[in-house]
Amino acid sequence: MKSISIKKKVWMGIGLTVLAVMVLSSLLIFFLYERLYVDQQISQFERKGQALAAFYKEEGLTEDFYEFLDWSEETSDAHYVVTEDPMELAGGAPFEDDFGEELISFAERQVLLQGESVYVRREHPRFQQELIGVAIPFIGEDGRLEGAVFISQPLTDLYELFSNVAWWLVLIVTLAGGVILFMGSRLTKQLVGPLLKMKQVAEKMESGDFSARIQLVRSEDEFVLLANSINQLAYSLDQVESNRRVFLANVAHELRTPLSYMIGYIEGMEEGVIDKKKGLTVLTQEANRLNRLVNDLLDLAQLEGDGDTLDKQPLVFAELIREAVDTVRIRADEKLIPIQLDLDEASIVVADRDRMKQVFINLLTNSIAYSNSGHPITITLSVEDGKAKVIVKDTGFGIPEKDVANVTDRFFRVKRGRSRTDGGTGLGLSIVQEIIAKHNGSFELHSIENEGTEIVLTLEEYDG
Repeated sequence: MKSISIKKKVWMGIGLTVLAVMVLSSLLIFFLYERLYVDQQISQFERKGQALAAFYKEEGLTEDFYEFLDWSEETSDAHYVVTEDPMELAGGAPFEDDFGEELISFAERQVLLQGESVYVRREHPRFQQELIGVAIPFIGEDGRLEGAVFISQPLTDLYELFSNVAWWLVLIVTLAGGVILFMGSRLTKQLVGPLLKMKQVAEKMESGDFSARIQLVRSEDEFVLLANSINQLAYSLDQVESNRRVFLANVAHELRTPLSYMIGYIEGMEEGVIDKKKGLTVLTQEANRLNRLVNDLLDLAQLEGDGDTLDKQPLVFAELIREAVDTVRIRADEKLIPIQLDLDEASIVVADRDRMKQVFINLLTNSIAYSNSGHPITITLSVEDGKAKVIVKDTGFGIPEKDVANVTDRFFRVKRGRSRTDGGTGLGLSIVQEIIAKHNGSFELHSIENEGTEIVLTLEEYDG
């Protein structure tokens, strides 16, 4: 089943609103016609009839009474019929028109004979038009029925009076419908227009084009905030896509370089240009480098995944740091670089032992690689405000200020030639940052060129 667009839904709502206004207006007109004209006219007939009945009770059918009757008839459009013969009432007269048709029924005459008022609203027996009227009995001083007055008027006369007002009401309703349609058109443009723009941008994003942006020229409202959020999402996705392309290019470059070396040495060995022993040594080094690169890429992919693959357990932090130091001790001794420790033995953290050990191995490997012989590396562990704080500091080459913000980017190297010679992949600090983030910790790097680098790690202390 095909879904209905928002624009059509809005216009359907507007149409239903206009229809509801028309129906309610029609009901209002009918109500006004019935209550303000018909019912009010009947009430007026009854008041005048009661006034005539009271006058008759005081004066009888005197000349003054007929003058009052003539005045009442002249000041209204109603027709007055008066009789003081109850027998005429019983026989149907005088409430007959000029053609002898009765204006009130036999049952209504019986009610009148009992001294009660009669209200009439029916179609005229001859002229096929609706008639309203009131028959008021004349009660004498002895309480007997002595006569009656019948006041009537065709509703066509009332309708002619009401029609002038009705046309104004129709005009007002029409104008109201026009205003609703106009406002609905503006509302549709303001509501649906931005949504259609967002839809177009979303479709471009779906097809892989993250350069499109939503431009809304209006005051700060929910649509502008939503548009800004979508623009920010598009920007973020554009950055992700750009990083993905750069990452793929870097991976291709990092793989191509050792493979090119390996192919070149293999060809040289086949042609006898390169000594086989030397060639095999280089091939082994490049194969090891490829192996480290692939392992680092797998580590990053695993760490950046949504799942939590860490095996976190409470562990003595100082003991783990010593294990990492022992792992890199041989390399440090080769460069005559002492590693000095100042560790709080009471510090316990909840962490994945292998991953956290990998953090310190990567940090120490970088410090050893970028320090001259004899320059010490210090590791300090302390507990402050329920947090374990580790500082790894060296006095090596340091990092230029312009490169500090980029050192955790994948494949970034401050000195690419030195890093490749030393076998670095450019992923070590990226892995460190991801591991610390998985442990809900913080990673800070401070460096001054030619003075050294300081890295500060912070983790929550175990409170069990």
